[in-house]
Amino acid sequence: MAAVTSTKWRTLVLIGIAELFAMTLWFSGTAVGPELADLWDLTPAETAWLTNAVQLGFVVGALLSASLTIADVVRPRYLFAGSAFVGAAATALIAGVVESGLPAIGLRFLTGVALAGVYPTGMKMMASWFIKGRGLAIGVLVGALTVGSASPHLLRAVGGIGQPRLVLYGTAAIAAVGGLLALAYEDGPNQPETAPFDPGAIRRIVSDRGVALANTGYFGHMWELYAVWTWIPVFLLASLEASGTPNPERWAALLAFGTIAIGGVGAWLAGSAADRVGRSIVTSASMVVSGAACLLAGVVYGSSLAIITPFVLIWGFFIVADSAQFSTAVSELADDSYVGSALTLQTAIGFLITIGSIQLIPIVQRAVGWQWAFVPLAIGPLIGTLAMLRLRSRPEAAQLAGGRG
Repeated sequence: MAAVTSTKWRTLVLIGIAELFAMTLWFSGTAVGPELADLWDLTPAETAWLTNAVQLGFVVGALLSASLTIADVVRPRYLFAGSAFVGAAATALIAGVVESGLPAIGLRFLTGVALAGVYPTGMKMMASWFIKGRGLAIGVLVGALTVGSASPHLLRAVGGIGQPRLVLYGTAAIAAVGGLLALAYEDGPNQPETAPFDPGAIRRIVSDRGVALANTGYFGHMWELYAVWTWIPVFLLASLEASGTPNPERWAALLAFGTIAIGGVGAWLAGSAADRVGRSIVTSASMVVSGAACLLAGVVYGSSLAIITPFVLIWGFFIVADSAQFSTAVSELADDSYVGSALTLQTAIGFLITIGSIQLIPIVQRAVGWQWAFVPLAIGPLIGTLAMLRLRSRPEAAQLAGGRG
């Protein structure tokens, strides 16, 4: 028993590091988007699609993987590693041979498809080792995803400003190492079976009131999350330039990294808190704070580093703290016969929603400037909070977090 316990924690560290490395691909194009826009004369919409293509690719990849039961046919370590290698190769191609927006967007879409074989597979790999302590393990994986997503901004800050191809090569190399690490994984004693996507379950899913409320909370959360993660570097650069901060590009990159990366700590701590006090309370509190930050961003815009730094770090901590809890809630609320389809549908719709909010921000920015560009995002956390509080008042809440709601 002691040997199994020791092995599962070593395995979690291995999966967490592999996940962190592979997920550096997600925002690799976003981190250098403004520089690629100048280099290739991209419009704001085309620049946004450097991120949106990944979102869309992830949705397509997740649905294809689930419907074809790829995760059941291919051993997890090979699926994870192969997906990481494909994403790394696509990113390296952008750095090495691409000279315009359209092929870059196509390769970013391919990167998103590949990442659908990384994150969900990492969850399955983790679950094969953890029954007790699974909440903590999920928090660690979400934290790894978050820090990995932030890493391209750190690479840019420490030596990649003005060298977008160097940042892209760097993230590709790191992701490839993540794929190699995944090859060292061995299946655990509780390797779960993956439920295939069942279109016939959609009617049952959408008519399940508890699941629908948890999904609504998740959709509100996703409306805000990826739009902020995509555009916070540009917002910070504009704000720091307005305040006269020296070296604004470097500071903006460092703060963008910190804003996203600190969410890893938030996801870990929120997962532990949700098990103790309830998922609806933790998710609601997180969305109240992050939604308020969407409105207050305009107030702190142009402020000194002493003000803007703690503001964005608090925002980044809470904006993703609740993320894993929505999926956990659906896994607790949905009927066992279609929980896999319920989670697939939740993820697919959530990432589709992010495409709209990511595209919306530059439109709002042109109308009101960066100071108030994030205001429309507050509607997502508002709707999400109301949904989760409504869920807490219903009988289904007894199924959450061991009856804590």
